[in-house]
Amino acid sequence: MKKLVVVITLFLSNCLFSQNWQTNFDDAKALAIKENKNIILVFSGSDWCAPCIKLEKTVWMSDAFQKEATKSWVTYKADFPKKKANQLAPELTEQNKKLAEKYNSGGSFPLVVLLDKNGKVLGMTGFKNISAEEYVAMLKKMTE
Repeated sequence: MKKLVVVITLFLSNCLFSQNWQTNFDDAKALAIKENKNIILVFSGSDWCAPCIKLEKTVWMSDAFQKEATKSWVTYKADFPKKKANQLAPELTEQNKKLAEKYNSGGSFPLVVLLDKNGKVLGMTGFKNISAEEYVAMLKKMTE
């Protein structure tokens, strides 16, 4: 019973905090063009990459990031889970592989790529052991 409560809690909190993340990259680009925003593309190993998990908890789930993302960016996570239970739909897996070929040929995890609305790379970074506010400021500096 305790496991069920934990799973439901994690699922609900993940839904609440991931509501701004796009699930289709073409849609993310279209939205970025429509709203004249840059795109944050995150390459993550959500169930095996410790720095990815820490980045999720300290930055992506923070109020500071959520507020800034809502007004400044369109966000997309290219996830590469390893556990069978966490596998993505085949078309999403294929989409993420194509994005990795284009933007993450070195296979870095986590890799955060800031793109303009047309998909041009403005900057890249990874995990930094800094506060969410500092991380947001670092992302914003990539466009200066």
